[in-house]
Amino acid sequence: MGSDIARITYRLARPTDVPALHALIGQFAAKHLMLPRPMSELYDTIRDFIVAEAEVGGLVGCAAVHIATDKIAELKALAVAEAGQGKGVGKALVARCFEEARRLGLERLFCLTYQVEFFTKLGFTRVDRSRLPEKVWGECVRCHRFLDCDEVAMWRTVDVPASAS
Repeated sequence: MGSDIARITYRLARPTDVPALHALIGQFAAKHLMLPRPMSELYDTIRDFIVAEAEVGGLVGCAAVHIATDKIAELKALAVAEAGQGKGVGKALVARCFEEARRLGLERLFCLTYQVEFFTKLGFTRVDRSRLPEKVWGECVRCHRFLDCDEVAMWRTVDVPASAS
């Protein structure tokens, strides 16, 4: 199985990726590990997504950088197919999200996650969700788990080079 994903290409998502994104995210949503994303939302936000595509086997991972303000964005919908887990795909997707955040001149990426250890290893720290008002009062209020949310809010600075400011 490992040889199936030996060569992975990371690229910006395209509209033709939506069915595969929907299926991948749906696998984790079915286990209550992330929120489901309707196909219409994936089409609406396709420009936010970066995908990991295996030479054999197709799409094996995804992540999105969803801009909240001129300074902060959410790293969301990070998912890695079982065949790609433990092989650095998730870490590489997060790194590419930070590259995109730097390109956009953002100062910070945040996430809401159950994978605290994974994000801690990548330099994220826990933050009170009240520090994220744009997120909490935007998308979160529409979530069926809003009043009983158990996801952990975390964030990390993007470390934009001085020349970019």
